[in-house]
Amino acid sequence: MMFLPYIILSILWLSLIAYAVLGGADFGAGMWVLLAFGPTKEQQRKLIDMALGPVWETNHVWLIFLVVGLFSAFPIAFSVLSIVLFVPLSLALLGVVMRGSAFAFRTHAKRRGTTEAWSYVFSLSTIITPFFLGVSAAAVASGKILVREGTVVANLGTFWLNPFALVIGAMAIALCATLAAIYLTVEATSMDDTEMARTFRLRGLIAGAITALLGALGLLLSPPYAPQLWQGMLNHAIPVVAATMIIGLGAAAALYLGYYRIARPLIIAETAFLLGSWGVSQFPYLIPPDLTIDNAAGAPSTELLLLIGIIIGMLIIIPSIFYLFYIFKFQGSMGVLEKGNVPETRVPGRGTKVPSLK
Repeated sequence: MMFLPYIILSILWLSLIAYAVLGGADFGAGMWVLLAFGPTKEQQRKLIDMALGPVWETNHVWLIFLVVGLFSAFPIAFSVLSIVLFVPLSLALLGVVMRGSAFAFRTHAKRRGTTEAWSYVFSLSTIITPFFLGVSAAAVASGKILVREGTVVANLGTFWLNPFALVIGAMAIALCATLAAIYLTVEATSMDDTEMARTFRLRGLIAGAITALLGALGLLLSPPYAPQLWQGMLNHAIPVVAATMIIGLGAAAALYLGYYRIARPLIIAETAFLLGSWGVSQFPYLIPPDLTIDNAAGAPSTELLLLIGIIIGMLIIIPSIFYLFYIFKFQGSMGVLEKGNVPETRVPGRGTKVPSLK
């Protein structure tokens, strides 16, 4: 039964990756709504709205699963994080709520001429959430959350506002923007909208470069601000970090050369490896330096029941989500193609452009 916490944590980490690559792209799309400009401003926003709806809210399933799973399997860690990171996590939650409300209101506000105001609310709220989630992740990795005899010892006001945490928060925003730009490039290509494809291709390259620079800066700040994470990376995570960098370069090259269908899975893989490198560097700690996976785990009987519940739930949730995406994304794109509005195109040396499968 000692292996149960590791199995459950692995599943929770996969849900974190799923939320990052799906929900993160939705957050990034909000930033591109804010930065939409020029004569094609409305065209950019229409493409974003089409790409988000009606499946965007489904991606929060993974965040809910992550929170409930952490509470059930690692109650001590959940309690510590809820206390120490109350402010940034509350702000992230506020961003989630404001984002959903603003997205709905801006759709109906077109009749009342208040679309622009709700667009700003939508965009700013989508920036708030990834920033404070990134800040929270950096705070956990910093090793400054101390637990002594069941009591949390931390400076609740400033320890998550250091340069390292702020850089990781900014990097989270840039990564979400990169994911969204690449997804939108594929969406535009599937509709044979070459102008929008070029627009978001360029933005994807810029956002990807910013993400890489912030990632490098985060590595430079790790020794003084997250020494335990830095040592863990040097000891057993160098191969994962190297793979992350190689995959990132591959995604940039594929995007630059116009292989959009290849760029999309590569940016997903880069995100997965990026989060994986954090987990491997921090292993075996859940919240360094005091809470390991073992001493933070709940009762074995609870974890066994939770694992059984997860298996049953996933057998229902995963096919349902896949079917939802199939109906509203894949089948919808194929319907457009069958009408002859978007013929399949082939660019010499760049492969075949096909419908989006986001």
